[in-house]
Amino acid sequence: MEVKTSLLDNMIGVGDMVLLEPLSEDSFIENLRKRFDHNEIYTYIGSVVISMNPYRSLPIFTPEKVEEYRNRNFYELSPHIYALADEAYRSLRDQDKDQCILITGESGAGKTEASKLVMSYVAAVCGKGQEVNKVKEQLLQSNPVLEAFGNAKTVRNDNSSRFGKYMDIEFDFKGDPLGGVISNYLLEKSRVVKQPRGERNFHVFYQLLSGASDDTLKKLKLDRDFSKYNYLSLDSAVVNGLDDAANFRTVRNAMQIVGFMEDEVQSVLELVAAVLKLGDIEFKPESRCNGTDESRIKDKNDLKEMCELLGIEQSVLERAFSYRTVEARLEKVSTTLNVAQAYYARDALAKNLYSRLFSWLVTRINESIKAQTKARHKVMGVLDIYGFEIFEDGDNSFEQFIINYCNEKLQQIFIELTLREEQEEYVREGIEWTNIEYFNNAIICDLIENHQNGILAMLDEECLRPGTVTDETFLDKLNTICAEHQHFESRLSKNSKFLTDHSLPHNCFRIQHYAGKVLYRAEGFVDKNNDLLYRDLSQAMYKANHSLIKQLFPEGNPAKVNLKRPPTAGFQFRASVGTLMKNLQTKNPNYIRCIKPNDKKASHIFTDSLVCHQVRYLGLMENVRVRRAGYAFRQAYEPCLERYKMLCKRTWPHWRGPAREGVEVLMADLPVPAEEFSYGRSKIFIRNPRTLFFLEERRRQCLQDLATLIQKIYRGWKCRSHFLLLKKSQIVVAAWYRRYAQEKKYQKIKSATTVVQSYTRGWQARKLLRELKYQKRCEEAVTTISAFWHGTQARRELRQLKEEARNRHAVSVIWAGWQGTKVRREYRKFFRANAGKKIYDFTIQRIMQKYFLGLKSTMPSVSPIDKSWPANPYRFLDGVHTELRRIFHLWRCKKYRSQFTEEKKAVYEEKLEASEIFKDKKALYPSSVSQPFKGDYLEISKNPKYQKLHSAVDEKVLLADVVNKINRANGKGTARIFLLTKKSVVLADQKTGQVKASVPLPDLASVSVSTQSDGFFALRLKEGSASAVKGDFLLSSDHLIEIITKLHRTGATAADSEQLDIDISDEFLLQFKHDKVCVKFIQGAPKNGNSVSCKRKNNRLLEVSVPTTA
Repeated sequence: MEVKTSLLDNMIGVGDMVLLEPLSEDSFIENLRKRFDHNEIYTYIGSVVISMNPYRSLPIFTPEKVEEYRNRNFYELSPHIYALADEAYRSLRDQDKDQCILITGESGAGKTEASKLVMSYVAAVCGKGQEVNKVKEQLLQSNPVLEAFGNAKTVRNDNSSRFGKYMDIEFDFKGDPLGGVISNYLLEKSRVVKQPRGERNFHVFYQLLSGASDDTLKKLKLDRDFSKYNYLSLDSAVVNGLDDAANFRTVRNAMQIVGFMEDEVQSVLELVAAVLKLGDIEFKPESRCNGTDESRIKDKNDLKEMCELLGIEQSVLERAFSYRTVEARLEKVSTTLNVAQAYYARDALAKNLYSRLFSWLVTRINESIKAQTKARHKVMGVLDIYGFEIFEDGDNSFEQFIINYCNEKLQQIFIELTLREEQEEYVREGIEWTNIEYFNNAIICDLIENHQNGILAMLDEECLRPGTVTDETFLDKLNTICAEHQHFESRLSKNSKFLTDHSLPHNCFRIQHYAGKVLYRAEGFVDKNNDLLYRDLSQAMYKANHSLIKQLFPEGNPAKVNLKRPPTAGFQFRASVGTLMKNLQTKNPNYIRCIKPNDKKASHIFTDSLVCHQVRYLGLMENVRVRRAGYAFRQAYEPCLERYKMLCKRTWPHWRGPAREGVEVLMADLPVPAEEFSYGRSKIFIRNPRTLFFLEERRRQCLQDLATLIQKIYRGWKCRSHFLLLKKSQIVVAAWYRRYAQEKKYQKIKSATTVVQSYTRGWQARKLLRELKYQKRCEEAVTTISAFWHGTQARRELRQLKEEARNRHAVSVIWAGWQGTKVRREYRKFFRANAGKKIYDFTIQRIMQKYFLGLKSTMPSVSPIDKSWPANPYRFLDGVHTELRRIFHLWRCKKYRSQFTEEKKAVYEEKLEASEIFKDKKALYPSSVSQPFKGDYLEISKNPKYQKLHSAVDEKVLLADVVNKINRANGKGTARIFLLTKKSVVLADQKTGQVKASVPLPDLASVSVSTQSDGFFALRLKEGSASAVKGDFLLSSDHLIEIITKLHRTGATAADSEQLDIDISDEFLLQFKHDKVCVKFIQGAPKNGNSVSCKRKNNRLLEVSVPTTA
């Protein structure tokens, strides 16, 4: 991607409208269109940025773009919102000037996105760090929360801000953000109870119903069906491109990041649900006996559920909807409300409840994001406020009136600050200042805000006076007082020139704003300015048990009854605008003017009439004329000389003197009239854009000539280099070919020699094989003949032996038969007496034989951990069965142990000893069973870092690990290297390897540990020993079980077989120098990432808090 080095390079249209020539409204619009068609959505008017909403994602907001515009001059690159944000941030950081960025434009023009881009750029370029990143994240995450509660879908914009927002971001002297303060202006609370066709209520209602879990909705007594709620419009409930469920999760996460507690989030959701429930309450008329009408609630179920959410008694709220109490001095008068008044009271309560909830949210966010330090801060303000609003059908009401009043004030301060900035630059540069004629809209502001005859003052006066007050009486008053004002028009005024103006209805008046004439309908002005909430409803809200409701309705406190009427909406807005103007005048302004290219919210569509309308009411042409009234273009001497030095032979290619002298030589050499430019102290000022374009055209021609010269020199160099390369390559190719030819010839000779050798060796091998085969056949023939002979001899001898054996067997059989006959004849009389015992013994023998054969086939594996054993088939063999199982287990254990090496046997012996010491005594022991004992965790003999320490220890190191030595003064740990040898325990510094302490094992009296899952252990030294001077040691380790086990085994050997005592207790005493300190272990709630913490409570107690294990 090409990187531009100047605003004027590769320019599409004109990047700065100050340079537009000729200047007219048509050329202004055409330049915007041309740049918009080429995806150039930003254009300058001096230091003002015009932003066109592209209605699609463009690849111009990447991290690479942020780095491209970082620390660059404002006019150095093509127009971008990042350039303005960088200029403001650097002025704040380097020049200690407070900044404000004013973002204006109509709904859908991209104001909210512009403010997000400014904040994200500042967050990207400022400092880093855990605390700074937390502040940046909180500032950025405040946007989703305010958008959910303050934005809505309109016919012009799917995410339209229905409130004005001004955020002061506070920075320290380094330019790192410390916090912020948010101010909100004029939330459109009428949207809560009624939305125009094609628009939605505020986003949070739809997000809650779409994204909340079923359990949450059940607690809030809500249903997901939008159609069940009267305050939600159904024709635009679902918006393409908006995922309400995902946005709800984003808002919940953002509230958590900003710092909202879980109970606060729940309270906010309960109030949102209460507003929805409030809209479903309906009334019916009922006649009283005295003939007056009163209202009654139709279905009290919604009222009941709302009262349960807010903790209000149902009867109290029901009465507040039916009666109104008016207090005058010491008298109270209670009147009934008819159905229309009841609906008015319901809607007024809903609007006030939501509006006050929104104000509370802003206050709560300010508490979280405010700067913690009280030192002086640098401030950057970002103002995102509604632009000038004109509805073509004449349906402009009170909201449009005060919005346009705010824009009049912004235009006034914009012109004043722009002229002041121009004048200060002229004075700073030593250029003569001439007064500039411009339209001053102070007369329009005075028409609206004058404390005696201003429209807002008359509206307040009309609202406060006794008697019948209507919109018609207000309009009559305007017609009487403002009739002669040149910017006020009304058909009923005394000014006769408007009597026949049929474009001006009787119930309307027209004001000629700086952006054009706006027709206002007087209907609703009085009610919207009053914005009354009956005192009965305020007191009912104050009686609620809900923690948040009492904060939102403090005027409902019976102990603080104030009979004075609350300030009107117009008075409050005028005061807040006055405060805003004072705030803005103390800061250096930066402007972003947002323009919507079309009403279809579609990309690539540019509607000339719509853009022209916005250009007019944003006062952009006026801005250009102010900037061009003096000098249209100015540039510092260094970049000017660097850009145009090729136009003069004396300055090309290098100018050795000061930059101003070089520019003077350059301009003197060019055919430019002297009155077309002036020299300031650090800049050159050019009066007419034609002069600048003349310089650019001359520069373009010089660059073409230079490019041709460079191409000529480059082509000659390239051809010479190519020829030399070909020549060198020919020599290399010839040398390689000769080498290749010689190698091929050598390979042919070598191959022929190899073939001759192979044939010769083959003939010799075949000859030797024939001789060996003949010799083998002779040896086999001799062997065969000998075998046959020996076989014949053996068979002959076998026949003789068999004959002799048969003869001996026959004699034995005859003798046995005779002996048997004799025995049977002699013992026949005793046979019957002993037959039973013989049969029993035989049967038992057969059963035993069958049992052992069956046991052989079902024998379990030889693994010692296999606990299976065949079932016993015979009950009388239970003892034998059990004993055989025990013998078999002992045998396979012995066989398994015989496979152990000496090292493995030692490990198992250590594990066994650890079991004897800690099993059922220490909570940490079960988790250590599966961990092998490594001993040297630091590889101290191999690690060069510990070479000095290893050489300082004479004996073999049995264990090396990093432990924490607990400080006796404050309970904090210091990392130490723990070495265990056959004679001593050594503690060394982890970083330097220097030995801090060496304790001979005979000096150890005992080791103390707790019964819990911590890693703390104490080495208690014998009194009077040389090592006991500094006292006992309190240490902690992740390998406590292994350390104590090895210490116990090694200590017994070193101390002449005297066992080292292991004390397992949750409380023990340690000797620290001259004091004895009790170490006590307690279980507490997890802190600091579930880690064990140690604190010194007093001079005699160290308390170790161990997290409770699940």
